[in-house]
Amino acid sequence: MAKAHTNEASDVRENILAVGQRIMSGKGFSAVGLNEILVAASVPKGSFYHYFGSKDAFGEALLDSYFAAYLAEMDTVLGQPGFSVAQRLVQYFDSWQANQSFADCQGKCLAVKLAAEVADLSEAMRLALDQGTAGIITRLTAALEAGVADGSLAIDGSAAHVAATLYQQWLGASVMVKIVRGTAPFDAALAVTRQLLHLHH
Repeated sequence: MAKAHTNEASDVRENILAVGQRIMSGKGFSAVGLNEILVAASVPKGSFYHYFGSKDAFGEALLDSYFAAYLAEMDTVLGQPGFSVAQRLVQYFDSWQANQSFADCQGKCLAVKLAAEVADLSEAMRLALDQGTAGIITRLTAALEAGVADGSLAIDGSAAHVAATLYQQWLGASVMVKIVRGTAPFDAALAVTRQLLHLHH
């Protein structure tokens, strides 16, 4: 009986996070009140405070949950059998472009949406972003090292430096597509990525 109760509690918490992620990916953190999330999630205010001590604590949990799912998905893409590392990396950036749509990202562009806003609002949320993005760069670094080892790509300089450069390039492109309302920044980012990895086909 206790196990069923635990699962039910976990479901309520995950539902609040999922609804919050979808709404905040569209509107940002500050513009969304707790009531909007609670109504959309069909959860009373008391339940919210049972799981999250404050809106900032909710934001931190939201980012932790987002990055956990993102990194798991990244591991799947970068671990696909039957492809060279270079092909897996191109597939990863293709999926980045698909998920960071300027029209409707369905909650998949949370980090891009919130990064500049919450980094100055909350140290806890800034640290969650820092930890999550560091996880992405660490995985890109490992993939670049593996790509050099299997001969499918080549890089100038350290894998860690190139990985950070790639991430910053794509993060900037994700912001720019929202400004220009078109995919040209992603096309440019992919072209630079191919240059950095010496992919000529």
